[in-house]
Order: sequence, then C-alpha cells, then structure tokens
Amino acid sequence: MLGWALTFLVVALIAGLFGFGGIASASAGIAQILFVVFLLLFIIAMVARAVRGKPPV
Repeated sequence: MLGWALTFLVVALIAGLFGFGGIASASAGIAQILFVVFLLLFIIAMVARAVRGKPPV
C-alpha cells in the first residue's frame, strides 16, 4: 500500500511539473489517503502484535 501511495505521489509530481493541475491534485489526494490508511494498518498491526505478547520489531 505504501508503494501505491508513492506511485501516486510521483504521478502527482510529474503531472504538476507538466501543468496538469487537476490530475496532480487528484493524485496527491489519493496518495495522502493511501498513506493514512497504511499508517493506520501499521499501527493496528503493531498493537495486535504487542497484545499477543510478541515485542515490536
């Protein structure tokens, strides 16, 4: 999921460079949403692992 967020970030940067503002803002928005979802899932996974008694890696 982090890979998809980075891909959309790169697409947004390239689109912004070439002047496609609408595509750039849409791609940046998607990248932000995917990054937040990635962070939430990562935190949930770390908490679940700690609750099971395994130390976080």
